[in-house]
Amino acid sequence: MNEPLGLRERKKQQTRQLIAETARDLFMERGFEQVTVAQIARAADVAEQTVYNYFPTKEDLVYWRLESFEQELLAAIRDRAPGVPVLEAFWQWMLRPRGLMDEEPVSETLAAMARVIAESAALRAREQQVFERYTESLAALLARDTGSEPSAIEPWVAANAVMGLHRALVHYARGRVLEGARNPELARDLRARAEEARAMLAAGLGDYAPKAPPA
Repeated sequence: MNEPLGLRERKKQQTRQLIAETARDLFMERGFEQVTVAQIARAADVAEQTVYNYFPTKEDLVYWRLESFEQELLAAIRDRAPGVPVLEAFWQWMLRPRGLMDEEPVSETLAAMARVIAESAALRAREQQVFERYTESLAALLARDTGSEPSAIEPWVAANAVMGLHRALVHYARGRVLEGARNPELARDLRARAEEARAMLAAGLGDYAPKAPPA
């Protein structure tokens, strides 16, 4: 059970949320490149250094939630049941509530941020860096799970294939949202595309890295 946050931590969390939401609103209104950190600080009524204390780069103001996303993904793979291959564990994680293929309504805020990202080369580059980090973390986890040598290529191939599927779906979903697609049709379209890609991967990865039973 998670311990309740103390007053200090709650205030820090509230400040972080305020800054991120203020930045999001400005980005949606003006575009990412047209907004400065100083402008975000003024709008949030905080010092510019305070923004940097919570978000070291301006791109972090958009992708700040992705750290928890990474931990959730790695936990889903690490804690999969004995005998479950990595591809199946990843698939079940993709189907989780509030996941990419959930049929929860797509908010207009989410749609607006999809446009902000699509129009910013800096944000797209940062997103690529984030996913590359996820791939490295997943490859390291699979290497440990399989007892592979550090130089083994199989964990890297598997991690790149799995994360490649996710990145392709994110890219496809963003494009469809910008075209006006919304749930539940969008989620069903994504599910169909994902099923096709999953079948392709299963031919080579379907039995890779089954979780070993406890010793």
